[in-house]
Amino acid sequence: MAENNDSDIKKWSGRFNEPVSALVERYTASIAFDYRLAEHDIQGSLAHAQMLAAQGIITQNDLSAIEQGLKQVGDEVRDGRFEWSLQLEDVHLNIEKRLTQLIGDAGKRLHTGRSRNDQVATDIRLYLRASIDEINHLMRSLQWAIVNLAENHTETVMPGFTHLQVAQPVTFGHHLMAYFEMFKRDTARLSDCRKRVNQLPLGAAALAGTSYPIDRERVARSLSFEGICENSLDAVSDRDFAIEFCACAALMMTHLSRLSEELIFWMNPAIGFVSLADRFCTGSSIMPQKKNPDVPELVRGKTGRINGHLIALLTLMKAQPLAYNKDNQEDKEPLFDTVDTVIDTLRVYADMLSGIQVNPEIMRNAALQGFATATDLADYLVKKGIPFRDAHEIVARSVRYAEHKACDLSDLALSELQQFSAAIEADVFSVLTLEGSLNSRSHPGGTAPEQVRAAVIGAKSWLSGEKHV
Repeated sequence: MAENNDSDIKKWSGRFNEPVSALVERYTASIAFDYRLAEHDIQGSLAHAQMLAAQGIITQNDLSAIEQGLKQVGDEVRDGRFEWSLQLEDVHLNIEKRLTQLIGDAGKRLHTGRSRNDQVATDIRLYLRASIDEINHLMRSLQWAIVNLAENHTETVMPGFTHLQVAQPVTFGHHLMAYFEMFKRDTARLSDCRKRVNQLPLGAAALAGTSYPIDRERVARSLSFEGICENSLDAVSDRDFAIEFCACAALMMTHLSRLSEELIFWMNPAIGFVSLADRFCTGSSIMPQKKNPDVPELVRGKTGRINGHLIALLTLMKAQPLAYNKDNQEDKEPLFDTVDTVIDTLRVYADMLSGIQVNPEIMRNAALQGFATATDLADYLVKKGIPFRDAHEIVARSVRYAEHKACDLSDLALSELQQFSAAIEADVFSVLTLEGSLNSRSHPGGTAPEQVRAAVIGAKSWLSGEKHV
């Protein structure tokens, strides 16, 4: 960060009798993190200048100079040649100062009819809108990875769990498609959030609007905003859109964390359902046999960080009176880190899922443990006319008997099963197999392979744009 000793650097300094102390200058400056808004700040300034010229508030000559100057500033920022100054506080004053150096008084006229309050609110919305678009693009890659993996395992049997105990057999494809549904809701939430992000604050000025004859709708159209913020006080002080985004991100990371927990569990050698590619794991400095699932563990850990950012923004806003307050400078770091973390996580996750190795035989053997087809036996008895509660008790006693014999229900002889109910006949074994259990649940949303295949087809159609949110 460059130091700048020019006396004409504080755009509000005429009111004060002494300069800001160096300590306060460092404490209050935001340039260390809001410099990343530079491209959006330039984009907003161009639209504002074009509107000012169209309204006759500045001349066409001023506009031409501003456009040329901002182009050079943008080039310097992108090339890493721009010298950021701590004394200029933030991205807005840094860019304005450099613009004025390049084009003179025309640069000073750019700020006509606006304030840093509505300027920064516009910049953040432009930044967040672009970030949401990138996140949804990355989310689609993750969803494709899930759907492709599910398509390869529509008939791969695994135990379904409740309370992390074996409950009923499901297919691995069905299990994966549950996460597709979660991520589909995430993209829908983000798309809906984007509508509220995509409203223009510019024109609200400091808090009350401006006396200049501005055209806010023109600026909104120029910047592809869907509308304008309707109240000037709300326009400069609102951070609901940032909080809403962080809430969407927290839910998305929660879903990724749940999947990460399952990957960690599944790749434990004692379970052995899956294996992650080596490039997503690390070893131990002392135990040479170890293969640690660092990526899913970090996703699980970073979820807490994103949750913290959401709470930080809610707490930031909870006691602020209208309109803008300096507190709002603290919105950027949690928001920026949330965006960065979600983007990095999605980038690595799609690749990780694409490289997963599944062990179907181990999954099937696990499904044969824990009497996963016990509910199917109860349903069989109900279809034979036995009340469900009685059927439940019959099966419970059958399970206890099989457990004592250290075998599965399907391993019992017909005569052994019939000692618990005379309604049991030879056809019972068709429902006690894993495949029989799966195939019996052939309805939309069920785990039958044909239903999983239908779900995959529907997901591919949605991902291809035929049923987009």
